[in-house]
Amino acid sequence: MLRVEEDAVRATVADLTRELGADRVLTGTDVLRQHGTDESWHPPATPDAVVLPRDTEDAAAIVRACRDYHVPIVPFGAGTSLEGHIAALQGGISVDMRELNKILRVSVEDMDVTVQAGVKRRQLDERLRPEGVFFSVDPGADATLGGMIATGASGTTSVRYGTMRENVLSLTVVNANGDVVVTRSRARKSSAGYDLTRLLIGSEGTLALIIEATLRLQPTPEAMSAATCAFETLEGAIDCVIAVLAHGIPIARIELLDDVQIDAVNRHAELHLAVAPTLFLEFHGTPQEVESQAEEVREIAAEHGGPDFAWASDEGERRRLWRARHGAYDAARALRPGARGFTTDACVPISKLAECIAETKRDIDDSGLIAPIVGHVGDGNFHLAILVDPDDPDELRRAVELNDRLVRRAIDLGGTCTGEHGVGYGKAPFLELEHGPAALEMMRAIKHALDPDNLFNPGKIIP
Repeated sequence: MLRVEEDAVRATVADLTRELGADRVLTGTDVLRQHGTDESWHPPATPDAVVLPRDTEDAAAIVRACRDYHVPIVPFGAGTSLEGHIAALQGGISVDMRELNKILRVSVEDMDVTVQAGVKRRQLDERLRPEGVFFSVDPGADATLGGMIATGASGTTSVRYGTMRENVLSLTVVNANGDVVVTRSRARKSSAGYDLTRLLIGSEGTLALIIEATLRLQPTPEAMSAATCAFETLEGAIDCVIAVLAHGIPIARIELLDDVQIDAVNRHAELHLAVAPTLFLEFHGTPQEVESQAEEVREIAAEHGGPDFAWASDEGERRRLWRARHGAYDAARALRPGARGFTTDACVPISKLAECIAETKRDIDDSGLIAPIVGHVGDGNFHLAILVDPDDPDELRRAVELNDRLVRRAIDLGGTCTGEHGVGYGKAPFLELEHGPAALEMMRAIKHALDPDNLFNPGKIIP
């Protein structure tokens, strides 16, 4: 893609330096490289400048300056995205949200919280824990809430509590004209007009600049219990998941790690789990509810080749298990030091999950690549971490082919090319295959209506 003209960038930087101060407009080489590089395997693309807003008015001023000179705007949170979302494909201004990091209001009575876009997930958790409430969406990475909203993130607890789409009540954004827009009131329900909030969730910075969000909270459960259960086969583990969901058991987390991933986690987190397809499980509720849920799941697991539950004996052990699960990607990379992680993100209807994973496992074996499997299987969502030598073009080619087969298989089975990582520019070629040309044209029409000059994160989602 063509980069924006240098004269336009210089004029924008000069205007923003005058309005916000030189300490808010950064152009150093290292800073630019950092802001054009995320956790994905996609090539980085650096912006021309990085600007740090301190409040909503600063953010509006940035958008207005970029509008005046037709300079692209690329939002930046924590840099943990996985599909090239923060790559400045045409250059322009990277808007770093790090100083929009205030938790503005907590209401236990209303069970909601209002945060600025740069607040990080763990920061919010620490603030909420003493109040006896929590924000449920937990993608693992310490991402910003703005980034999680932009990508429509989910995580290990979404099987019970939902994804970002179910847990964002309202947004404050800056539109392409530089106006500040509040998408919805704080009321728990409303039939007033179009649902702008959910339109912007998952829009990946392509429609507006997210500044603040009001989020739904959950009461901290009275009791929580975790367990692992190894299975004889992958199919047995997945059939257990299907049966648990069919019985309506309100399980809080149910995650699958294949034998390769369990081996990696054992080495990385110093665990001693059986090297076999394994479910990580968690139960929330009263002590009686937790005991009843766990007993039901234990019986179902035994029927599907998972006879032995390994209980987390206390709170410390429970947290250790989930730290190990959240560290699965780092553990996978440690299987091959120096390798780059090429992550995938397929999601299919639960009834098709066993078929999709079994065929993918055969593809991995045929490819000759190391690719541990881990997934939020209660949602039908799973990932590969394909370990690729960054200096070996043939390995990268095989990884791309493996991912392409996986995505096409998922779509053929009624699924999606991305369950939670988002489209960025890595998955954009698959959108027409998944949605069809008419739906893609509707998306283009929305993009053009809200961002007619294509200022917001150009090159992402819509090719």
